[in-house]
Amino acid sequence: MPDLSVNFAGIKSPNLFWLASAPPTNSGYQIMKAFEAGWGGAVWKTLGVPIINVSSRYGSLNYRDTRMMGFSNIELITDRPLKDNLKEIEEVKKYFPDNAVIASLMVESREQWHQIVKDAENAGADGLELNFGCPHGMCERGMGSAVGQEPEILKMIVSWVKEVATKPVIVKLTPNISDITEPGQAARLGGGDAISLINTIQSIVGVDIDNFVPYPYVDGKSTNGGYCGPAVKPIAMNMVKNCAQDPLINLPISGIGGIENWRDAVEFILLGASTVQVCTAVMHYGFGIIREMIPGLERYMTEKGFNTIDEMVGKALPNVKSWEDLNLDYKIIAEISKEKCIGCQLCYIACEDGAHQAIGLTHNGTRVPFIIEENCVGCNLCSLVCPVEECITMIRKDDGKLVGTWKERTRLGSIPTTFNDKLAGGLHHWVPEPASALKKS
Repeated sequence: MPDLSVNFAGIKSPNLFWLASAPPTNSGYQIMKAFEAGWGGAVWKTLGVPIINVSSRYGSLNYRDTRMMGFSNIELITDRPLKDNLKEIEEVKKYFPDNAVIASLMVESREQWHQIVKDAENAGADGLELNFGCPHGMCERGMGSAVGQEPEILKMIVSWVKEVATKPVIVKLTPNISDITEPGQAARLGGGDAISLINTIQSIVGVDIDNFVPYPYVDGKSTNGGYCGPAVKPIAMNMVKNCAQDPLINLPISGIGGIENWRDAVEFILLGASTVQVCTAVMHYGFGIIREMIPGLERYMTEKGFNTIDEMVGKALPNVKSWEDLNLDYKIIAEISKEKCIGCQLCYIACEDGAHQAIGLTHNGTRVPFIIEENCVGCNLCSLVCPVEECITMIRKDDGKLVGTWKERTRLGSIPTTFNDKLAGGLHHWVPEPASALKKS
C-alpha cells in the first residue's frame, strides 16, 4: 500500500490532503469533523484582530449545468476572538495529535506578529501560514495582498516572524501580481520554510443586469472579491510550476486552487507541490469528498509504481519547456471515427469558423464530416469540441526523427525575418477566397 504521509518543511501529517484557510476551517468543530473524515491537515481560518463581516458574502459563476465552476467571496479573516480560536486549536491537537494544524496569521505591526506567533505556537499549532494573499477588505488596511504584492515588505515581515517562530513558517502568496516568483524569492530571503499558492484572484464574479449591482449583493452595493474554485485551477498550476522551477525559491510548495478530486491533486504534485489544500470543493460538497480522494490517489500510485508522495513531486517539470524549445517538426492531424460520429457537426463549425477550414461535409446523405488533410495543422480544436470521447483522435504523421526548435532555427538563421518571408510556416496554407464566404442568392 502506498504511503500518503508527508513531512512538509517539518510539518508531519498522515496524508497530503489539507483544508485551506477559509470558512471550512473557522472552528475546532469543523476541523475535528474533517479529521474524523480523513483529512490529513488543516490551515485554520486566518487569525488576527477580529473584523466585522458583511451579509451576503459569496457569489458564484455557473457554466451551463455546472454550479459554482467559479466561486467568489468577500468574507474576511476570523470574526471570532483570538482566545476562542487558540483554545480550540489546543483542543483539536489533544484529539488529533498526528494531524497537522497550521495557524494562518495576519496582523500589522512587528509587535503584533511576535505576539500572535507565540500565541499560536503555545496553543499547539504545528506550523504557521502567513496570509499575504487576501485581495479584498484586508488589503485596504495594508495587509493581505497589499503585502504579497510588495516583495521587500513581504521579506521584512517574514523575517519578523522568524525572529520568534520555532515552528515551520509557510508564506501564502497572492496571484494578483505579474510575476509570482518575485514574492516567492522574497519569502525565501526572509527565511520562510515553505510557500503556499495560490490565494484567491481579485474578481467581480457577475453583475445583476436588472439592478446594476455586482454580486454578491450588499444592500444595493458590492465590491471585488476573491475568486477560487475549479475555474482558477489552470492559473494556480502554472504559478506552482513557475515557483517549482525557480532555483532562487527552492522551497516546499503547498498547492492551492480548484482542487476537488484525486486527479487534481496528482496534477499539482507532478508540477511540484508536496501537499495540496482544498476549500471550494468542501464548501460545495462537504468534507466527505476525502473518502474518494484518498483511495483514488492510492490506486494511481500503485498503478504507476510510486511508494511515497516524494517520489511523485515534480515528475512533470522536466517536460515543461519554453515555447522556443518545442519541436516544430512534430506533425499531427485529426482523424474522425465514422463508427463513433453522431453527426452533430460541431467539429466542422468550429474548424470552419474558428480555425483552419480543414473539415469538409459530405453530400451523400451522411452527416459524418471528413478531414481535409492538406489543410489540417493539428491544432486539436475539433477533438476538444467533439462531445463523443475518442471520436476524433490526433494521428502522428512525422517519422519522429527530426527535432527542430525555434531556438535551434534561430541559431542556424532559418527563421522568418521579413513580413513575407518564405521561411514562415503558414505562407502556403490554403484559405478560401474572402468573397466565397458570402451567401449566394
